[in-house]
Amino acid sequence: MSTTPLPANEPGRTSAFLVYALYLLSIPSAAIFALFGIIVALAARDGAGPLAHSHLEYQVRIWFQAFWWTIGFGILAILGVATSWLGVGLILLAIAGIGGFVLYLWFTVVSLFGLLALLDNRAK
Repeated sequence: MSTTPLPANEPGRTSAFLVYALYLLSIPSAAIFALFGIIVALAARDGAGPLAHSHLEYQVRIWFQAFWWTIGFGILAILGVATSWLGVGLILLAIAGIGGFVLYLWFTVVSLFGLLALLDNRAK
């Protein structure tokens, strides 16, 4: 039985681990840690090695996707409140709430899969 040696610690790899950890802690922190994570990812991606750079770019991409979907669901919720007197607003609020819940689950799952890929030395 042989063991394969771990690759040398390339620049940016620790930052990519930190960002995934912050992303995974974003639900209990009401997304505050995700904001810290994007700041770390944006700051660390310039000097990162190829593997870490691919993960940091992926982390930036998923954060911005979640950000814009959150803005969209927020607008939908505001429209729901504004039209609640028509009866349509409750449907819009339900769609915004369910969509936000699914979005936070998606963000957590893709962050977990990204962390597993980084641990397995696979690029994203």
